[in-house]
Amino acid sequence: MLCCKFTFTPGNVCFSVEPPWILFTVDWPIVIALRSRMCEPEARVPSLAVLDKFEAFYTGGKLQVSKDGKFMFCGCGQKVKVVDVDTGKIQSAIGQEDEEITAFCLSPDDQFLVLSTQTLLLRQWNWKDERLIRSWKAVHFTPVMSMAFDPTSTLLATGGSDTMIKLWDIVQQYCTHNLRGHSGVVRLVQFHPDISRLQLVSAADDYTVRVWDLKTSACKAVIRDHYSLVKDINFTNNGNTMYSCGGDSVVCVWDMQKLAVVKTLPVFESMEAVLTLEHLPVLDVENPGAHFVTVGTAGALRVWNANTGNCAYSNKSLCEEIGGDDGEARAVIMQSLYCEAQDKIIVVTYDHNILYLNSDFTLHRQFSGHLEEVLDLALIGNDGSHVVVISNSSKVKVFCRQTMECQILPGHADTVLSVSACLKKHLFATSSKDNSVRVWKFDPATTHVTCVAVGQGHTQAVHSVAFSRLSAHFLVSGSEDSTLKLWTVPAEKEMDSGRLATLHTSSTERAHEKDINFVAVAPNDQFLASASQDKTAKLWSLPDMSLQGVARGHKRGVWCVQFSPEDRVFATSSADGTIKLWNLADFSCLQTFEGHDSSVLKVLYISKGKQLISSDSEGLLKLWTIKTNVCEKTFDAHEAKAWALTVHPSEQFILSGAADSTFITWKDVTDEEIKLAKETQEKLVLQEQQLSNYIQEKKFLKAIGLAISLEQPFRVLTILKDILQTSTGYEDLKTTLSKLKNHQIGALLRYAAQWNTNSRHCHCAQVVVNIVLNTFTPDQLMALPDFQASLEALIPYTERHFHRVNRLQQQATFVDYTWTCMKTGSST
Repeated sequence: MLCCKFTFTPGNVCFSVEPPWILFTVDWPIVIALRSRMCEPEARVPSLAVLDKFEAFYTGGKLQVSKDGKFMFCGCGQKVKVVDVDTGKIQSAIGQEDEEITAFCLSPDDQFLVLSTQTLLLRQWNWKDERLIRSWKAVHFTPVMSMAFDPTSTLLATGGSDTMIKLWDIVQQYCTHNLRGHSGVVRLVQFHPDISRLQLVSAADDYTVRVWDLKTSACKAVIRDHYSLVKDINFTNNGNTMYSCGGDSVVCVWDMQKLAVVKTLPVFESMEAVLTLEHLPVLDVENPGAHFVTVGTAGALRVWNANTGNCAYSNKSLCEEIGGDDGEARAVIMQSLYCEAQDKIIVVTYDHNILYLNSDFTLHRQFSGHLEEVLDLALIGNDGSHVVVISNSSKVKVFCRQTMECQILPGHADTVLSVSACLKKHLFATSSKDNSVRVWKFDPATTHVTCVAVGQGHTQAVHSVAFSRLSAHFLVSGSEDSTLKLWTVPAEKEMDSGRLATLHTSSTERAHEKDINFVAVAPNDQFLASASQDKTAKLWSLPDMSLQGVARGHKRGVWCVQFSPEDRVFATSSADGTIKLWNLADFSCLQTFEGHDSSVLKVLYISKGKQLISSDSEGLLKLWTIKTNVCEKTFDAHEAKAWALTVHPSEQFILSGAADSTFITWKDVTDEEIKLAKETQEKLVLQEQQLSNYIQEKKFLKAIGLAISLEQPFRVLTILKDILQTSTGYEDLKTTLSKLKNHQIGALLRYAAQWNTNSRHCHCAQVVVNIVLNTFTPDQLMALPDFQASLEALIPYTERHFHRVNRLQQQATFVDYTWTCMKTGSST
């Protein structure tokens, strides 16, 4: 063992090793660095598991709500997704693979969900346990386009693109009516709320509305007052009045006793929905039944007086939006319905957002059904309570991670591309294709987000923006115009004044020859790094924006650059599939990480700078240990380009987002896995000891059961051989096996199939098979798990052993014959 002697001086430290005394002189910084490196623990390899996943649940079409208002049923591709309104999580997904859903309908008693598919089948599901009850042919010649249940949940009406309407008895499972009369696709079917009347109302592409008497299957009325497609119909509570609306900018008022239109009211915009509400807090009237609510293409909710035809109230603040270069209003609202249980108006917009409005038309909560491509993510709020999602949209979306409620923030005029947050100040900045940068403020108390400042100056799309890391006094942006801009963030008083402040540039630099893809600020706010499509990354000093050096080495454009939180290095990721570490002193390449098969879009430091996590255009996440230059793990959860990657400051979780309209929360479950592995190992040791005790005490039944539960076929074989070695071994084994449970017998047959492949163990295997086949009835054998597979595995080797035994018997008989002949010859 070596002994060290230390001598301290003001500038250095001397130490010697005995024996002999060898003197060394080392500078203090090197001693400190060596001490820190020797004392620091090795970076563990975290195991990431999906803690939470947000994915698209509504991509267009019909939306329904359960009677109690707790679940939404949303069309999403080939599935109908059931969403829990309280948590915003997808409860289940109903539908068959590779079957496009053309229409669906929920029964009024919330028991069944009926889907119609492109293959002309109707499928009835019990959606609560995701169980398909039955399927039957729709008997339509073309796909079903509309469906409706009657109030008793026993009759189902289907309207097809073959102009026919069919009624089905769900209980007795047969078609009750076949109604013909329309000359276009039947877009809408609705039962009269008073089931005693047995009436069905339908609307089709021929612009007609028909009322059918289900007692006689006759069409009682044909109304041609609409001159465009009828979008919606709605009844009053007593069923005596019905409203119909469409694209012809009028609402028809029906007298359902006379089956005629008594009024045609102009509303001056194309209608998407008409609603009748029990009470209207926005109106101070005693008879709200004389009013109805319309939802039009301009995004406005209007209340009309049915008697006078006057607009009594209009609210445009929530949904109004102007689209296109021609300035015409687009069809912002695509659907609207009323949830009586929660007294909420549900509005569905063209960009797949779902808004819950109170009865006074104020916003209650919103959901985002489809994000398209997730381009960037940032955490905001206390302890990262909210996540800012940048998708392929001009609107910024802020999600509450607990309830998945969404705030949709307009402001940018074109697609938003990047976001950067300052958690301490509750600020985040966004950049867009509209050549602007905006600063937003998050209020932790109310969780409300407001735009407090905007900066204009770039001539092309701003691809990236980064906040200062220490003080949030400035931010930096990089643009497609190849320039970097340093913006001064206004004082807090100016941002809280309620007026939109202006961001001013303190420095502008033409930085690269091509587009700037990413910018990052150093942890000390002294440096800025930029990554460009010109295959380089550059380092700039702040605030004078002077060039410090250029990192060259990538073969294609550089997508991302990040500073190490501990060392004087920075990392870059490129479209050439590599990640490189660069020295800040001389800009030499220290390490190259190879393992991605496609463009590396984002890279981040984790584990206090000891590891890297990266995402690529195949949707893969890879974890790298810098010290060993090894890819420790690969995580596959996305199905498209993983553009976004961010980590909680305390590294509690990691967020990733991709072009598959999902963002995933990853949690480090390393400690849990280590604890579980330790507990499993301890349990295994105890079970092994218990098994040995059972064998020692000749408790063979318990020993066999425990060995089977531990999945130890050889141990079971040893126990069986010990039983067979006794004088009454066969009978004892038969008695023991008869007491085993079905799953244990199934496992024993599976083991026997393995033993049967070896001639040394085949005897024991055949004994087991013989006992099982002679003990259990055919019905009991067929009920055993994997019995057929075990039997198929036993047959080939059993035939081989049978032929071998036959050959041995023949040889033994020949030897006996020879010996007999020899004895006969000697006697003569």
